[in-house]
Amino acid sequence: MEIWKLLILFFSAFLGGSAIFMVKSDKSQLLKLILSFSGAYLFAITVLHLIPEAYSGPDHAQIGIFILVGFLFQILLEQFSEGVEHGHIHKHGDSKAFPYGIMISLCLHAFLEGMPLAKDQHNALIFGISLHHIPAAFALASILMQSHFKRNSVLFYISIFAIMAPFGFYVSYGLSNGTIGGVEDYFNKIMGIVIGIFLHISTTILFESSVDHKVSKRKMIAVLCGVGIALLGYFMTGQTHQH
Repeated sequence: MEIWKLLILFFSAFLGGSAIFMVKSDKSQLLKLILSFSGAYLFAITVLHLIPEAYSGPDHAQIGIFILVGFLFQILLEQFSEGVEHGHIHKHGDSKAFPYGIMISLCLHAFLEGMPLAKDQHNALIFGISLHHIPAAFALASILMQSHFKRNSVLFYISIFAIMAPFGFYVSYGLSNGTIGGVEDYFNKIMGIVIGIFLHISTTILFESSVDHKVSKRKMIAVLCGVGIALLGYFMTGQTHQH
């Protein structure tokens, strides 16, 4: 298990959330471009790598059901997270109540996102998930600041969010190698659920911010760069994905 995977996953989210203390001006446009890039990259990686691999196992006939389950599950999660995983920052007034729904759903979302990274073929996916977690962590930190949490408390909760994707990686690594619970036979079904979540997240990022279905030039460039880098990685390592 490469430690660099865990470090990238953790520090991308942690530094993304910590940036709330360093940003002095509105960086929403930059965050939107990062989101567009990561959304396109996630979508391309899902289509190019995760879906073909999930369908390569002996239980391929059932994978579509689990993809639908993952897609619907993400819709349910967003009823509690308020779209923070998309980088949305909502005003919460002067309430000092802890946003339990947002925190729990966001951590569960990050945990599930870390699960596909257990297999060596998906090293490139770390890049997309890490970029995706930067604005999500920033949005979470912003909500905590609005709720009047102190700096140390904000950093503590951001650390919890940041550790969830590496934890998902660790659990998935154990599952895929049969060292945790001996449930290797269920790994592709778990992957199906994660694929459904990725499809929902990536397509929502790409389409929800487009007014009248029109995409700005900068957003289109960000999307094409995301897809282009995913394709480049696919063709450069294509032979290693053959089953």
